[in-house]
Amino acid sequence: MDQLIPIFLPVYFLVYFSIAFVLKSWIVAKRISKNPFVIPRDESAYGLIGFYFKVTLVGMFLYTIFYAIFPTKDEFYLPIRQLEIVAIRYTGIGILFFALAWTIIAQAQMKDSWRIGIDHDTASELVTTGLFSISRNPIFFGMTLSLLGLFLVTPNALTLVFLLMGHVLMQIQIRLEEEFLTKEHGQSYSDYTKKVRRMI
Repeated sequence: MDQLIPIFLPVYFLVYFSIAFVLKSWIVAKRISKNPFVIPRDESAYGLIGFYFKVTLVGMFLYTIFYAIFPTKDEFYLPIRQLEIVAIRYTGIGILFFALAWTIIAQAQMKDSWRIGIDHDTASELVTTGLFSISRNPIFFGMTLSLLGLFLVTPNALTLVFLLMGHVLMQIQIRLEEEFLTKEHGQSYSDYTKKVRRMI
């Protein structure tokens, strides 16, 4: 298994982001004739969050590439040896596959409401069925699981930073989106938040 993990991780995340973000964004863009990527590229707080989120994702992907090329240099990432247990690694792999399936299902259920960021210009439907009936943010939950899976498969200081940084940024982004959705959908969204938890 130790020989397969360095190859598995970059392939997994390439597939994850290709299917869950690139392909989904392309499909929605074709349907609504608009780019669903709406995170601002400015110096606002919202733009800054988007910037750091992209840095985190790029850093994570580069980590998996370097780990694949130099698998014996793991001491550079400050490994947490106490967690380097076969059962924990298998658990991490299981979480990664679950996260991929969960995210794809959640995105499919969002249909044309899928956006990367907050779309202030185009009204979108409030989705409350499927996975959205048990989590208000199932896609962010799936992304959090993928970061947790990465950490469990390769437990070290760097993957822990990715997990914590990603979690904090997603929590901030979620609250920004909640403010927008409250204004956009009013009482319908307020009632929804009383019935369904933020993550799960």
